[in-house]
Amino acid sequence: QWGCLGEKYDEWVHQPVDRPIRLFHSDILESLSKTAWYVVFIVWAPVVLYLSWVSYTSLAQGNTRLFSSFTTEYSIPVHKYYFPFIFLLGMFLWSLLEYLIHRFVFHMKPPASNYYLITLHFLLHGQHHKSPFDSSRLVFPPVPASLVIGFFYGVLQLLGAGGVGGWGWKVFRVGGSTACQVESWWVRIKGCGKGGETVVGVYYRSQPLWGASSSFGISTRFWDHPFGTLIPEETFEKED
Repeated sequence: QWGCLGEKYDEWVHQPVDRPIRLFHSDILESLSKTAWYVVFIVWAPVVLYLSWVSYTSLAQGNTRLFSSFTTEYSIPVHKYYFPFIFLLGMFLWSLLEYLIHRFVFHMKPPASNYYLITLHFLLHGQHHKSPFDSSRLVFPPVPASLVIGFFYGVLQLLGAGGVGGWGWKVFRVGGSTACQVESWWVRIKGCGKGGETVVGVYYRSQPLWGASSSFGISTRFWDHPFGTLIPEETFEKED
């Protein structure tokens, strides 16, 4: 039904409501589109530990070399002690990737004449702007999240990054995403203190209300600084 809105979709989706929205007629699909925040930990914590172990033991074998797919003469050996640095590199690159995806994919205005792209946009991200305080959809449900992780895994395998940076990337892709999802849930739903809502809570709650021009960082606001997309500080100043 959202795809039928056409030119009215962009204006409609940025008029938030304070109630849950049903996305699917099927009860099964609807249940798969929702999840409690703690399920993220239950599902992905074992995966993070497993990927960390696989990555470290793979490097410990001493057979991993950087650029070996292109040249054997000038390839660089990667020792097991490099794993923490690979993990941090994955953290850095993933935070940039999620910023770019959020800004240039999720905030892309779908063509008014394309029913399917409008529907896809709403399912992926638009519903978050329409119903920003629905606690059951503030973290990524495990089933669709698995599809996304599988996609990135496939891309890394095609690029030949499965043995080195790929494992560090995969660990943070799951671990970092898990942490930022829980953080997002906490600051949106529980971001209140005795004196009212915290500045962090206000910031994250404000992003869907500001629309498509500000605050694209998800797990961190770091990239909003160099790209000039921070929500103005005066937004969070409290009246005396």
